Amino acid sequence: MPKIKTNRAAAKRFKRTGTGKYRFSKSHANHIMTKKTTKRKRNLRQRQSIHKSNKRELKLLLPNG
Repeated sequence: MPKIKTNRAAAKRFKRTGTGKYRFSKSHANHIMTKKTTKRKRNLRQRQSIHKSNKRELKLLLPNG
């Protein structure tokens, strides 16, 4: 049997925490920041957890963590 390959696109976007949750960074935080409010920019800095309904699919994309 060949090794199971990790989906590299997903590996760059999602990180697994010690408790098994998956975290990701929000989009729209790279450029054209002057027109965004301070509150919006502050919220874009925070990492989000994925919804539990997406966890099964992410486990398939990232089999090795």
